[in-house]
Parts: sequence; structure tokens; C-alpha cells
Amino acid sequence: MKHLSVDPAAEEELRAIVARYEIQHHGLGAQFFTEVGRVLELILRRPGIGSMVPRVRAAYSARRVLLRHFPYFVVYRERSNDIHVVAIAHTSRKPGYWRHRQ
Repeated sequence: MKHLSVDPAAEEELRAIVARYEIQHHGLGAQFFTEVGRVLELILRRPGIGSMVPRVRAAYSARRVLLRHFPYFVVYRERSNDIHVVAIAHTSRKPGYWRHRQ
């Protein structure tokens, strides 16, 4: 099984989203964090499970998995030695805003 790496910008997105949800309702940030963890475990077990991100050139080969109960995707790339999370992206954001991330 490949290991997981997370882009620093994706880590910051995760922290900000968790904090925002926690302000909205106590415990909601923790629920979001748990759901992201569930999806990351799923991706590690089955890297091809995500759908290809539309309107992003095929050479970048990014995939995404929609979270349950939250309007966010985990966007990732399968590389030769790891699964790299490039974004925790809101479903309404323009696809590919994270393309500059390695």
C-alpha cells in the first residue's frame, strides 16, 4: 500500500474548514475531520476509486472523492510512490484552482 502525503495548502484548507464548522456548531468540525479521515483511508485502500476531475488536463491525473454530508471533495493524485492530497475543495469552487500544487 502506498503512503499518504498532503500538500501544505491542503492541510491549511482542512484546518480552516474544521474551524469554520466548529464555530457554526460545536462538534461539526470534528465530524468533518472524521469524514475526511474516512475518505483518506478509502483512497489509500482503493486509489482508483475517485472520479477524474473535469476540465483538468489528463496529464495531471487528479481524482476526487465527494465527502458524505459535506459539500467538499478530497482531491488527490496517485504518484509512483504515494497518494498526494492536493486540496480539500468546496464543490462550488472552480475545478483546478489547486493545479499549481505538486
